[in-house]
Amino acid sequence: MLLASCASHYRLTNVERTRVLIDSRYDNHPDTETAAFMHPYKQVVDSLMSPVAGHCAEYLSSHRPESKLSNLFADILIWGAREFNEKPDFSVYNIGGIRAAFGQGAVTYGDILDAAPFENKICFLTLPGTQVTELFRQIAARGGEGLSHSVRLVVSPEGQLRTATVNGQPIDPAKAYRIATLDYVAEGNDGMTAFKHKTQVVSPQGTQANIREFIIKYFQAQEAAGKTVDARVEGRFTVQP
Repeated sequence: MLLASCASHYRLTNVERTRVLIDSRYDNHPDTETAAFMHPYKQVVDSLMSPVAGHCAEYLSSHRPESKLSNLFADILIWGAREFNEKPDFSVYNIGGIRAAFGQGAVTYGDILDAAPFENKICFLTLPGTQVTELFRQIAARGGEGLSHSVRLVVSPEGQLRTATVNGQPIDPAKAYRIATLDYVAEGNDGMTAFKHKTQVVSPQGTQANIREFIIKYFQAQEAAGKTVDARVEGRFTVQP
């Protein structure tokens, strides 16, 4: 009797979903009580997120097969490797981990947090040439990922890897390649299971190893040098009929 009395009389009959656009119209009639409650918290958040890290020369977004922002983030991994006395042959940044674009002009800490919201850390590892080729096959099948400047992949429209080079040279099956990536990717996630064969792993921990910190530092370094941040699509991942 007790179980019967606790049983729900409701049952799910349908599920629907839709997108709700959140834009400035919701600011036209703000709730004053809510705004007052949020005010002290907003001040704290703004003080942390509003500082400008640097400037973008143009709009930078991320998409497959190759994009300016994914190229930039992959190159930042190579740039950041020097802090750990690492010299990677190439880097991989998963496009799925890039969650926002950068507009032309000022880029704030908050903008970088939007683009790299996860607590991923930089990671260094070694793969034999045979597994590097397999990794590139997996990236080809996925339609592209963020690859550093040294990499050139040519892929068929069906996602088959045709050719792959690192620093202008074909992949040597007997060579050990040093790679920079995110710790999440290094575990073989996002379909890049070749990383499960990794050796000589260096996986720094702590806030300073956070990918977001390297992006901020890179923008700050460019700003200090009087430069705006830019990137190019240059054939790192090319689809050929």
